[in-house]
Amino acid sequence: MSFHAATMRRSTSPSELGSLVRNVLQDLRHWPVRGPRLIDELECLVAVMLAIGFAHALGARHVGWAAFSGYMVMRAHVWQSFKRGALRVLGTAAGAAAAWGLAPLVLASSWGPSVALFGVGLVTFYLMMVSPRGYAWLFTGLTFSMVLVDGLNHLEQIADYARTRFVEVAAGTLACIVVSAISTLVVRRHLRDGFSASYEWWVDRLVLWNPTAFAHALQGAVALALVPLGWRFLGLEALGQAAVTIAAVMAVPLHALIANRTRSKLKHRLVGCSLGALSASAALLLAHGSVPVVLAAIAVAVVVGRHIENGKHGIDYVGTQFVLAMLVVLVPDDFHAPHAEAGLQRLAGVLLGMLLLEPVRWAIPLPAPAQDAARPAEGRDDHGVD
Repeated sequence: MSFHAATMRRSTSPSELGSLVRNVLQDLRHWPVRGPRLIDELECLVAVMLAIGFAHALGARHVGWAAFSGYMVMRAHVWQSFKRGALRVLGTAAGAAAAWGLAPLVLASSWGPSVALFGVGLVTFYLMMVSPRGYAWLFTGLTFSMVLVDGLNHLEQIADYARTRFVEVAAGTLACIVVSAISTLVVRRHLRDGFSASYEWWVDRLVLWNPTAFAHALQGAVALALVPLGWRFLGLEALGQAAVTIAAVMAVPLHALIANRTRSKLKHRLVGCSLGALSASAALLLAHGSVPVVLAAIAVAVVVGRHIENGKHGIDYVGTQFVLAMLVVLVPDDFHAPHAEAGLQRLAGVLLGMLLLEPVRWAIPLPAPAQDAARPAEGRDDHGVD
């Protein structure tokens, strides 16, 4: 029996989902937690608000994606925030440029998008797992997929899609680094239990070949190749979220495969995104276009999500995905015209990504990973969209 087949027998029961929700509620009972944890939550809140301002000033199309970049790049020291942000921006630029350059050729054929998504997904997912710069490779593939999928309906706007995707990530990253720098120099330096920064770049080397990483990347690539079918047969508008879902769930390091982290992330993403999308839709309905109410809901979402993410119940990914859904839905491109339908559209895209990925993971088994690959490389971040 293969490693993949053995682990996949552990199904997710309703009791497990109920326990997951109880852990979320239990963690929120202890808010606020003073010290570095509370400071981290406030840093994220300020970074998100600043990212929203930057994105509007720069004319970004999807302001929520900029807000989420501001949230996710944040780390306990400005140097770590800078490194993470640099990789995110570099990968985004490479993916956007590749999609822009290849789109006229790829989208001219009915099967071209699937072939391109498969090829780019296979390469970037593999390098995401074996390269010390895996975070940049993740965003290369993710951005390529999002821009190309956006161009399925409007090829003539592909250049604008590529540009705005870069602007969104750059705006959020810049906002985060500004806040992180101020906090590192003014606030965190006075904490007795403050963060001890490491100024070393990762030194682990690229693994040229790993069969487990290749099989894992193949699963994600095949799932990405199926995304255009959703556009062709279902007519969904939120196909970009299907690509994001696939990339986010597959974004695990090799050592996490032993613990079946991919299936755990799928479950946590379903719970977090469902709660976030539905909560954000409800908030928009209650706001009735009121900007202060929308901003207040954004603030609550960021603090609550970060608190869950920093908890000790092993449900950090629920908090991450809760914030992602809330920000993408709550942060409208135009504050004069917020609408709740975006929540349901995003949720539909998330579910499509899961429906495409799960059968593929069943059909393509993983070989048992080598023991040396099971240990996390020193200094390696558990990269992900998170």
